[in-house]
Amino acid sequence: MRLLIVGNGGRASALAIKLSEDSRVTKMFFAPGNATTQKLGENISETDIVALKEFALKNKVDLTIVGPEATLVDGIVDEFKKVDLKVFGPSKKAASLEGSKAFSKKFMLDNNIKTAKAIVFDSYAEAKDHLQHHNYPVVIKASGLAGGKGVVIAENLEEAESTIHDFMIRRIYGDAGIKVVIEEFLHGFEASIIAFSNGEKLFPCIPVKDYKKAGNGDKGPNTGGMGSAAPSPEFSDENYKDFVQNIMNPTVEGLKKEALNFKGFIFFGLMVTKNGTYLLEYNMRLGDPETQVLLPLLENNLLDLIDDCLNGRELELKFKNKKAVCLVVCSGGYPKNFETGFEITGADKVKNSMLLYAGADYRGDTIVSSGGRVLNLVALGDTFEEARKKVYEDVVPVDFDYAFYRDDIAKF
Repeated sequence: MRLLIVGNGGRASALAIKLSEDSRVTKMFFAPGNATTQKLGENISETDIVALKEFALKNKVDLTIVGPEATLVDGIVDEFKKVDLKVFGPSKKAASLEGSKAFSKKFMLDNNIKTAKAIVFDSYAEAKDHLQHHNYPVVIKASGLAGGKGVVIAENLEEAESTIHDFMIRRIYGDAGIKVVIEEFLHGFEASIIAFSNGEKLFPCIPVKDYKKAGNGDKGPNTGGMGSAAPSPEFSDENYKDFVQNIMNPTVEGLKKEALNFKGFIFFGLMVTKNGTYLLEYNMRLGDPETQVLLPLLENNLLDLIDDCLNGRELELKFKNKKAVCLVVCSGGYPKNFETGFEITGADKVKNSMLLYAGADYRGDTIVSSGGRVLNLVALGDTFEEARKKVYEDVVPVDFDYAFYRDDIAKF
């Protein structure tokens, strides 16, 4: 079986390792891939949707799995289906649930999904006026895709006005900030649940805790994710029942009602408060770094699960009775300005963790940094303390100029 994996981060590396365990897989292509995927398959330069479609046809690709949100929002699934290529992911229309926070908030409200109160603005003047009368803190989101960074919790009016100016006037995230969602701040803890969709039903995985802030103690700017732990120790059975009843089930009905059914992954970004579980956002693909802890715990064969979804069959997900921890090592300056091209050393000294390259590529025989989130270390244990000890011991010899990481991942 010949596979095409679209993506280049730690998520692509986790998929590569999981899929390489299946003897039916004879060839894997990665677009564009990274240093880990290059060892397990062939990295290709094609990134344009039409070029990827032509590559898949020419190279007789049996299945394509799409990681990056922008590629899904641009309509890769629709394009592949035009020529009967098998692809796992949402249509362009369904991907709008991630591509536009304004669209997804309307979907949540229209379908009685438990979520924070919010108003969408495309006028800077009206948004600024609204902030004069809002309670603080307040959450401000760029409506479009911003690589996980377009969300700010403003503590006061001055910070809120500065944020909408950055988003709507300075356009620091380009067209993603043309519209903003101004949302009530919910006090609680966050959790992520990724589910498989077979076009009719959703089958949720175990909950994951993601660490979004750049600094220890959840301080600093939002990032794409500084680490993760699974299963989330904070997420109770009661929280799960609330999620199913007030978020997942009405999402299923809303997808049917609005003709957004799809076969792929859906990610629920949740906030658990004293008043229950709320939906913050949808992602229409596997999360990163959530995937890095989910796949090592997944006992099922991933290809079988995807095939069952594509054929509309029921799933029975099984996970190991273990704890998983992922530590993300980043380039200094991330998520803002950072440099790349630094040699990565010490990988051969990693003993008890999986090292997954993310923003890292080969330059000759040398592996160098090429992105903000450079590599992941993932370990399993009977306890979080055991898994955590493994990644923090293994990260010590791994080095590149200006490397940094959080010290408190999975420190419960």
